[in-house]
This record gives sequence, C-alpha cells and structure tokens, in this order.
Amino acid sequence: MIPQFDKLSGADRELLMKAPVMISVLASCSFGQVNEAQKNDAIKLAHLRQFTAPPLLQEYYKEVEKGFKKQYEEEVKLYFPFDEEKRNGLKREISKVNEVITKLDPFFGKLLLKSLEGYAKHVKNSVHTVFQDFIFPITYSKLNNYL
Repeated sequence: MIPQFDKLSGADRELLMKAPVMISVLASCSFGQVNEAQKNDAIKLAHLRQFTAPPLLQEYYKEVEKGFKKQYEEEVKLYFPFDEEKRNGLKREISKVNEVITKLDPFFGKLLLKSLEGYAKHVKNSVHTVFQDFIFPITYSKLNNYL
C-alpha cells in the first residue's frame, strides 16, 4: 500500500482512494445525467495518472485505478438523480478529503491536493461547453474549498 497512508484510519484511507472517483462523478454529471465522454476521460486519466503523476504519487494512482470503473458506477448509483440535494451531498463528502489530507506529511499532502485539483480540472474540461459553466459553476482552482 501507500506508506504515507500508514498512520491513517481505514475510513480515511478509503476516502482518499475514492477522491478521484468522487471528483469525476461530480465533474461528469451535469444536466442531471452522466456525460459519457467525461466519464470515459476520467477512466482514462485514472489509468494514465499512475504513469504521469509525480513519482511520489504514482503508487496512489496505481491503487486508485484498480477499482476506478466499478467505484465510479457505484458512486453514480449512490448520487443519482443528480439534483441539487445529491450534488451537495457529494460536495460534502468531497470536503472531508481536505481534513484527511491535513493528516498526511505536509509535502505529500500538498502534492496530492495539487494533483487532485489538476485531475478535477481535466475531467471537467474534457467536454467543456458554455452551458456547463452555467449549470456547473465549480471553480477547480479552489477545489480545496470542497476538498
């Protein structure tokens, strides 16, 4: 497993492992349904991150990628239909990630947060339209407000 996660509880580890999945669901579920192009892009990105992330994060993304597609589908079922109440519930769950990140080594935590912000931005912008900005006005440069 990931040595930086050794001091975390099982629930905290699980939350960090699900963070890219939750971010992907939030970013790809606009207009009340799953955007298949963004979903596919999120799955590809989760796979690629294990090779392209900074070396310190590659093991993390390798673990994330293992169950990504299945977890994505489970999260979609959990938060469907994507109305305001469900979206806010998902945002609350994502906001817990920031608390867990503060328990990590500061260097690793900042690196992980920056990587998750980049991941979120990439998924959100994979099929970007003006309407998405109107419907989905999250600013991912400030993802740590939600993380």
